[in-house]
Amino acid sequence: MKNTRVFLLRLTKLLISIVFFAGQFLQRAFFQFLDRRWKPTCIVLYYHSVAREEREAFARQMDTVLRHTSTVNAADPARLTEEKHYTAITFDDCFQDVIDNALPELMKRGIRCTMFATVNVLGGYADWWPMSSPERTRRIASAAVLQALPKEWVTIGSHTMTHPYLTALDERDAKYEICESRNKLEVLMGYGINTFSFPYGDLSDETVRWCQDAGYQRVFTTQHRRAFEFPGAFAEGRVKADPSDWQIEFHLKILGGYSWLPQAVELKRWLVRKRVVTRT
Repeated sequence: MKNTRVFLLRLTKLLISIVFFAGQFLQRAFFQFLDRRWKPTCIVLYYHSVAREEREAFARQMDTVLRHTSTVNAADPARLTEEKHYTAITFDDCFQDVIDNALPELMKRGIRCTMFATVNVLGGYADWWPMSSPERTRRIASAAVLQALPKEWVTIGSHTMTHPYLTALDERDAKYEICESRNKLEVLMGYGINTFSFPYGDLSDETVRWCQDAGYQRVFTTQHRRAFEFPGAFAEGRVKADPSDWQIEFHLKILGGYSWLPQAVELKRWLVRKRVVTRT
């Protein structure tokens, strides 16, 4: 029953995304007909683990990325100057299998990526994943492995010290997670750590501000939004990707078809609040 609900929810999102993307396509065609310029757009994808049996599927996805978009480094998206659609690739948690299976495919295709590391679990296991998740038993890359990564292909960002829900911590502990992870990674990697990814996508206005105070240049959420749309923006959205994504699902993700989701979430919250007020 649960699997059926998950499938139906996934299918519903797909169908809405098809309609949403069709509207975007028509709008862009209309702009081109009027000979009007449009801004470059970008989708930042985020993955977690890429197991050995998923390598081929991941490689096909990267071929799709190159076929339909231009790629850019999420840590330094300076090339968003032309009227193109871009994609950036990121990974949360720094699983060893990403380095073993995903990174070679990225390098083969000339795609740079950003990996977000949780400092205190390097070389260990991601015990924040549910017991039923395969990620629970997959090893995180060690500090020595991160140090050996080719800097021309991989940029390391922070994913806190211990992967907590930051908004559940008091200010002192949250700032420690944000600041100390940056300090430790800078010593480890030998270069400035300028990007940060929120564990669980859990953030608030305060945690975003504390990241700014800590010296990060950009932070990433898990909200399905286009990235780098506004000059000087600090918090950028990302779209969750997985090697098991359906082909049409992945196409729509990289082309912005799922960008309606944040508005849907906000509408749902508004309806819930209105219902509560009505009942009281």
